[in-house]
Amino acid sequence: MRTLTYSEAINEALREEMARDPSVFIMGEDVGVMGGVFGVTQGLIQQFGEERVRDTPISETGIVGAALGAAMMGMRPVVEIMFGDFLGCAGDQIINQVAKARYMSGGKARVPLTIRVTTGAPGAAAAQHSQSPESWFMNIPGIKIVAPATPADAKGLLKSAIRGEDPVLFFEHKMLYAMKGEIPEGDYVIEFGKANVLREGRDVTIIAIGGMVQHALAAADELAKGLDAVSCEVIDPRTLVPLDVPALVASVKKTGRALIAHEAHKRGGPGAEIAAVLAEQALDYLDAPIQRVAAKNVPLPYAPALEQFVLPGKDDIVAAVKEVLR
Repeated sequence: MRTLTYSEAINEALREEMARDPSVFIMGEDVGVMGGVFGVTQGLIQQFGEERVRDTPISETGIVGAALGAAMMGMRPVVEIMFGDFLGCAGDQIINQVAKARYMSGGKARVPLTIRVTTGAPGAAAAQHSQSPESWFMNIPGIKIVAPATPADAKGLLKSAIRGEDPVLFFEHKMLYAMKGEIPEGDYVIEFGKANVLREGRDVTIIAIGGMVQHALAAADELAKGLDAVSCEVIDPRTLVPLDVPALVASVKKTGRALIAHEAHKRGGPGAEIAAVLAEQALDYLDAPIQRVAAKNVPLPYAPALEQFVLPGKDDIVAAVKEVLR
């Protein structure tokens, strides 16, 4: 095992896949000479050249549209959308073209396209650079949605995305880039649709997504202390589409209680879909209503104090667990 940051793990996955397959290339705003606005693609242009690491104009529609055409012609593009908020600029390309090309061609047009997107609030970046838009696309069939929470998962899931035959939205939380973690040696991939049970428990299931995973683990540690110790099971779905429903249902069946934590807004967020699935398939096992911990339903403020008030964190999870146990 080796220790890498989340950012380094993504860079290594890109480097390995580009070396393994000449059809893999990168394009996006400032991904080449600058090495990415968050430094994730540093050094790749020096190794693979400008043909395979392409800086683009500031046009999300153009970036995704060009990548779609390249994918349909046999390439494996990996594009970077600098901020998830800007996915709206490429909405028509993603929703009406990328997601549907394979289906509308009767399977003749493959779309092995990976769209890397930053997500979440990095701190005082205000309403247009702090959103978590994962759920915007959960309603669109034809797209896989990935939200890795650790360096090892970021590398293994990205390699699976690049090698797959379907379009993938790959959400990278900005506040995880500096996070360090152990990475397996050698070439490895992580299968989509396989949740990761990070902590076994018996009293309540916490389903945490992306940047909320570390908050959930910290909350579980705090709740385990004291005379009224609570045993929390913490599960990271890893992928929102496909979703590992059997693993989530099995956990709820064991604990009898469920809490879903994500940084996206509560109304219509990923937790709404997960809660609906659990209500359909695990209602008989639930001893209390499903709880959701999420951002308040307002645009993300610029002021740090207000931002922290809107965003969910460890203390919110602790309070929600106590509520679901009442």
